[in-house]
Amino acid sequence: MSTLTAIPETPETAPVRPAYRVTGRRVLRAEWAKLWSLRSTWITLGLALVFLVAVGAIAAVQYESQVSGGQQPGEDFVGATSVSLALFGVNFAKIALGVLGVLVTAGEYSTGMIRSTLAAVPRRLPVLWSKAAMFGLVSLVVGTVGVFVAFLFTGAIVSGTPAAVGISDAGVVRSLLGAGLYLGLVGVLGAALGALLRSVAGGISVLVGALMMVSLLLSLVPSSWQDNVGKYLPDAAGESIFALTHDASTLSPTGGLLVFVGWTALALAGAAYRLVRRDV
Repeated sequence: MSTLTAIPETPETAPVRPAYRVTGRRVLRAEWAKLWSLRSTWITLGLALVFLVAVGAIAAVQYESQVSGGQQPGEDFVGATSVSLALFGVNFAKIALGVLGVLVTAGEYSTGMIRSTLAAVPRRLPVLWSKAAMFGLVSLVVGTVGVFVAFLFTGAIVSGTPAAVGISDAGVVRSLLGAGLYLGLVGVLGAALGALLRSVAGGISVLVGALMMVSLLLSLVPSSWQDNVGKYLPDAAGESIFALTHDASTLSPTGGLLVFVGWTALALAGAAYRLVRRDV
């Protein structure tokens, strides 16, 4: 008689999933992927580059035609240099980059995607820091490349005129790098305003007002206010960062940078407070 030995069955075990942690690097990679998956990103960044290069070249052509024709340069070109001509497009590029910054944050609130984002990153604040840092870096690179390319074009156009300056002249590199840094900070400011207001229209309105309209309204107040207050406004402080020359009515490049960083930090602090304290 044979005996059968029972072999105990081993319970099947489910495959072990790897443990994923939410880290700053992974949040940054996710925001990077979201940014470049949008067609509007490519279009807006392309427009910013076009504004920087094309507007600067057009300004240089106008200046050169006036000088070569024996005319006095117009009011906008008094004391112009190839640096100031190259930076004519900064005012247009900053709106493009600032608007895209607003869309980077406020766009998720308008579509409802922010709920999925915050469900994946429950601590919330890393989302804001990643969006601001990532888009600020992109704006910095685009702005810096754009102003240096614009300077190459304007320098070639106005060569042989009183506006011609070389890259090795005093203050030229500082001015160009300052313009790129300013555009990078504008991108961060736009992202902060979008997160603070959670509205694309509201964020763009405040951004345009802060960077363009406030100084115009200041012209309605007494001149003493304009001299003492105007240079600390965001647009005036930002322009001081990349201005080639300064006087008593403007801040130094370092002073302008500190003031503009302060405005940007204030917007970020407000956005961080609302993100933590308020529900989506």
